[in-house]
Amino acid sequence: MKKAGILNRHLSGALAELGHGDGVLVCDAGMPIPAGPRVVDLAFRAGVPSFAEVLDGLLAELVVEGGTAAEEVRGANPATAELLETRLPALHLVSHEKLKELSAGARVVVRTGEARPYANVLLRCGVFF
Repeated sequence: MKKAGILNRHLSGALAELGHGDGVLVCDAGMPIPAGPRVVDLAFRAGVPSFAEVLDGLLAELVVEGGTAAEEVRGANPATAELLETRLPALHLVSHEKLKELSAGARVVVRTGEARPYANVLLRCGVFF
């Protein structure tokens, strides 16, 4: 039994299988989930768990060398835009349509209960050495 970190066994196991360059899509409840990637659906109710909670939990456990988000987040959801820019200095912005295309290449998709628009980011895993 783990005593700290991510306790969800499905998510913890999926993270343990990631390698350098693999993608992890952290998304809101409305993001279309592509066929292919392993999906860990954490959504319980609207807003629970929040995008910020899940992102912070993942960043505490993963080596992340960068991320990609939709440029629309800046206008439609400034709080999430600020969160992403603060947490991910190597943040690249693309159109929402392009982010949906890129998400098909993710290895893992983590769906949150977030109910605010454009709360999505495709993380790129790094290495610890």
